[in-house]
Amino acid sequence: MAHKTGPGNFPIVCVGGSAGGLDAYIRLLKCLPADMGVAIVIVNHITLFPTQLHEVLPPFTPMPVELITENLVIEPNHVFIIPANRDLHVENGVFHLKPISKPRGWPDVITVFLKSLTEYWDGKLIAVIVSGYDGDGAAALCGIKEAGGITLAQKLGTAIQPDMPESAIESGCIDFVLSPEDIAKEIVRIAQREDMAVTHASTVQRPHP
Repeated sequence: MAHKTGPGNFPIVCVGGSAGGLDAYIRLLKCLPADMGVAIVIVNHITLFPTQLHEVLPPFTPMPVELITENLVIEPNHVFIIPANRDLHVENGVFHLKPISKPRGWPDVITVFLKSLTEYWDGKLIAVIVSGYDGDGAAALCGIKEAGGITLAQKLGTAIQPDMPESAIESGCIDFVLSPEDIAKEIVRIAQREDMAVTHASTVQRPHP
């Protein structure tokens, strides 16, 4: 299923979570293959202390896990982790980090990143909201769908903290409500469809004039 795509043309998956998110990230990553041609970006809204996800998650995935730095190139078949206390944006195939725009109250870093994707990413968009407090991400889900993307929320009974996926579901813009394991299966199916579409487009013969 591995394939090559141009910069910004491959699917990107934003997995947004918070409290209880680690359990969901592990369960999701354990079910994803290494070569599906998709970039996974975990946006965990931590503001008080540095993230350790880039150190914790590698044993659970065959993909490289990287902590995002300024101007880091976005590549398929990688897992990228947002650093603490930063807003995350994309442009021209690279990540950009900015001072967090909402330093007080519940962060909205997932919403900020999803909105950036709808403006600056050419490939398929997949938004996944998993366990966490508050409703970060929910405000951007309808925009993801309007851009032709797919939205998924963790099934509430499988989430350690269901507030965040519940807010996502209440937005009315969620396509699938699934366990982390079934979310992984859906991501693989989407990646396969995108791969087939790219292959078909590259083999279509134009008629002779």
